[in-house]
Amino acid sequence: MKKKAEKKTESEALRTELANVSSVILTTFQGITVENDTRLRRAVEAAGGKYQVVKNTLAERAGEGTPAESLLKNLKGTNSISYTYTDPVALAKVLTKVAKEVPAFKFKAGWVEGRVVSIDEIQNLAQLPSKEELISKVMFLLNAPAQRLASTLAAVPRNLAVVANEAVKAEKFAQS
Repeated sequence: MKKKAEKKTESEALRTELANVSSVILTTFQGITVENDTRLRRAVEAAGGKYQVVKNTLAERAGEGTPAESLLKNLKGTNSISYTYTDPVALAKVLTKVAKEVPAFKFKAGWVEGRVVSIDEIQNLAQLPSKEELISKVMFLLNAPAQRLASTLAAVPRNLAVVANEAVKAEKFAQS
């Protein structure tokens, strides 16, 4: 059994992390196998997030004074939290995939970019393109006109050279 000092240290460490996150997703894990739990943890870490099984009182104490405070109040049942400092879409995608594969893993609620979101909103968030995909699309759209302009400008001298070469072959420049 953990001592009071250990619990307080854990609570403070979690509070420090929750103070800077961009999103927190509250889930239940009751009935999930160790193998699925390990896969879940690895997938969340690969997406730049953290996953933690928490006692309700610890979560509530750790949430006090953080942006996720309203999400972590009055928790019931078995709970786990996943959170990230970076891309909430990547975290939502990973958790949604796991929820489809592991029926015991269920969403309860979430907090994203300053507001509490519903389960449906978490699933909608998972369908959005990731931050990297959006940046890639914007860069492509910005780059495409420049590529077309460069191609058009390069075509003028190339076409002139082709026409001049064909004229030479046809002896159009012959002196009389």
